[in-house]
Amino acid sequence: MNSHNKHPQLFSFEFYPPKTEEGVASLQVVRNKLATLQPDFFSVTFGAGGTTRDKTLETVVDIQSTGMSAAPHLSCVGSTKDNIRSILKSYQDKGISKIVALRGDLPSGMLSAGEFRYANELVDFIRAETGDYFQIHVAAYPEVHPQANSAAEDFKNFKRKVDAGANAAITQYFYNADAYFYFLDMCEKNGIDIPVVPGIMPITQYAQLFRFSEMCGADIPRWLRKRLEGFGDDKVAVQAFGTELVTNVCQRLLDYGAPGLHFYTMNQSAPTLAILNNLKLNTSD
Repeated sequence: MNSHNKHPQLFSFEFYPPKTEEGVASLQVVRNKLATLQPDFFSVTFGAGGTTRDKTLETVVDIQSTGMSAAPHLSCVGSTKDNIRSILKSYQDKGISKIVALRGDLPSGMLSAGEFRYANELVDFIRAETGDYFQIHVAAYPEVHPQANSAAEDFKNFKRKVDAGANAAITQYFYNADAYFYFLDMCEKNGIDIPVVPGIMPITQYAQLFRFSEMCGADIPRWLRKRLEGFGDDKVAVQAFGTELVTNVCQRLLDYGAPGLHFYTMNQSAPTLAILNNLKLNTSD
């Protein structure tokens, strides 16, 4: 992965749009704590079929108002070109210049994928509509997308997104660093040298982690699953073990030359800050 060592190590944090006023206030506190680490950006998720469109925009505008950079997610399945064009314009009008471009999930009850079938089509459309205005991040799957027919086909899909104009990639979270290293080797062999930033999911609750992993296809190794099950209802033990484990994974990734880390915060600051503190990257003290 020699070509990937040239990228600076940058850190970013992901939020989901809060649904209540209390959630908005809570997220602002979390954001302010994480902002002390001077991240490259905060990303904000986008519901299936654009179901959180307005709240995503409100959240990224609030982040931008503090002087921090925000990157809204934009999923295209179930949408139209006119709708995506309108969203892009609203982001441009607000001075938002980063986007996480995703295929997304088809909303429940919706039978048609709409005018976009794949994320590379969305990336291509963004470039056609806005040129180089947006820095576009796309998803990568070191452990293979759960709906992919094969690992080879999944990598081809990733390369299509890069060829369409993606600037960087964020991976699905994983706990097997070797899967990431092998993915970077594949990028090297195929002439892909954009930053591929590992996605990091702190471990705080086993049931929640298991549920998310089932939905997104992230692998929980058998040994890890059994260790977490063994803690039972002892949340403190789960969090202590999880923090140590994820810290070790992150350190291995950074030592290998990963271009930073992207944390799936679940709108919490403490689990992420604990890991960054262990890595000696927490400058908030």
